[in-house]
Amino acid sequence: MRRIAILMCAGAMALGLAAPATADSPPLGRATLTGFASLPALTFVPGSEPSGSLLGTEPVNGVTPPFPGQPVQGFSGIARRHDGTFDVLSDNGYGNQGNSADFLLRVHRIKPDFAGKSVKVLGGFHLTDPRGFVPFPLTRQDRTLTGADFDVESIVRLVDGTYWIGDEFGPFLLHFDRKGRLMEAPIALPGVMAPENPALNGGTPNLAGSKGFEGMARSVDGRRLYPLLEGTVTGDPAGTLRMNEFDLRKGAYTGRRWTYRLEDPSHAIGDAIAVDEHRFLVIERDNLQGDEARFKRVYLADLRDRDRDGALDKTLVADLLDLADPRGLGGAPGTFRFPFQTIEDVVILDDRTLGVLDDNNFPFSSGRTPGRPDDNEFITVRLTRGLQADPRVYR
Repeated sequence: MRRIAILMCAGAMALGLAAPATADSPPLGRATLTGFASLPALTFVPGSEPSGSLLGTEPVNGVTPPFPGQPVQGFSGIARRHDGTFDVLSDNGYGNQGNSADFLLRVHRIKPDFAGKSVKVLGGFHLTDPRGFVPFPLTRQDRTLTGADFDVESIVRLVDGTYWIGDEFGPFLLHFDRKGRLMEAPIALPGVMAPENPALNGGTPNLAGSKGFEGMARSVDGRRLYPLLEGTVTGDPAGTLRMNEFDLRKGAYTGRRWTYRLEDPSHAIGDAIAVDEHRFLVIERDNLQGDEARFKRVYLADLRDRDRDGALDKTLVADLLDLADPRGLGGAPGTFRFPFQTIEDVVILDDRTLGVLDDNNFPFSSGRTPGRPDDNEFITVRLTRGLQADPRVYR
């Protein structure tokens, strides 16, 4: 059994969990691919502005920038709409702040068609700051947000239709209305700053670049957020990642903090979502792709185990490089691999079924076919037994 360490901030309240600690649970066994759908890499927002002008003019995986429009790519967060459609979040663009100034941050609405193995893009909206809540200069005068302003990687949709989005440059929490308009000033994480943070003012960052909020879970009662950093804060043990609690009613961090322990310090997390009041699913991955990929997994983290050392259970739910595919949904019958460098989306569809999507890092990642930019793939995975999840997470 793998373990997660839990660290509480000084003066933090006790967990106050009603259920007793649970015994270590065995891995769930080999999961099965039950659905496969794909959106071609060369998919662009209709009528959108050109993009990728800062990438040069040399071909990348057979695609030559700049591009004729805004690519529908980089799915780094997902929110279920409970009508068969999903909101998916494009990340900051082309990998870093310096080359993404003409990539417009956007939420896309998609609908997978697993019978036809395709993904339909139904529309979407750009993220904007028309009321001037961002206190530092933006790239565009029209205050449409770009990949040079924020690196958005996680998204939560509330019952009121508004969105909370996690950023890696601050790291910041960003609150948008249902049309993508910023509703308040970016909320910084106390005591943590990445190199891109505009308030650093020549100071020393204590988080690596673009290692802010990669995953973010919403509590099942809708009252709290649990943003999870992708990188280790300076001074913390190598391979440990902080998860903080944010109170939505108070609009502030509560001071409660946990630490997720990676299987290897070279790994990263891709997403985090709530299963119930006590448990979370977390994607953990290596930084490799294609045949070289060795570690792409979904874990179940249980907060109820309060051993003396504070370690918490971490149960393997699905190995995304070893999925049974008896029907050949993803190719030849046998074993299906999800070999992408970055896998950044997991959603609970029912108690035994997960949806998983890749971030294709267009045009750079080529995990499926060498020399060809990866498509955006949406798969469904059937677990060997139920999660016993709170029904509110999938109804």
